[in-house]
Amino acid sequence: MAITKEKKNKIVATLKKVVDDSKSVIFVNFNKLLVKDASLLRRELKKENVNYMVAKKTLFKKVLGDSSIKGSAPEMKGEIAVAFGEDMLAPARGIYEFQKKLDGKVNIVGGIFGGAYKSKDEMMAIAMIPSLQVLRGMFVNIINSPIQRLAIVMNQIADKKA
Repeated sequence: MAITKEKKNKIVATLKKVVDDSKSVIFVNFNKLLVKDASLLRRELKKENVNYMVAKKTLFKKVLGDSSIKGSAPEMKGEIAVAFGEDMLAPARGIYEFQKKLDGKVNIVGGIFGGAYKSKDEMMAIAMIPSLQVLRGMFVNIINSPIQRLAIVMNQIADKKA
């Protein structure tokens, strides 16, 4: 069933708002994705305050052509959706996790990050950045390491003298 012109204008307005207001937008190729997997994907992304939207590529291209994003848009083949949110890393990280779980049914194609288009490889690198909580843990471990080594050495010296 064809989409009416009014519905297309509504979708374009929504996509324009997404592109303009979101800190990061991930272009997602989904191929042979089952409805239950798509529902699970949406639920898990929603927990991270990430939205997932599917629309026609022609509408995506129209919105991206009218935007002032630096660089050139990545090539979008197949069925395309967008994941977007206020957190800069959460959309990429969420899609990356499902990319691993669903064996290629969901793939990152590229995205918009920091007001510029990013390629698939750049978005994959962004997706692999650990969460803030994990980074804090790594930082505490780095700070704790010299103190821990000093305590071990002091304990060994005390054992030798005793």
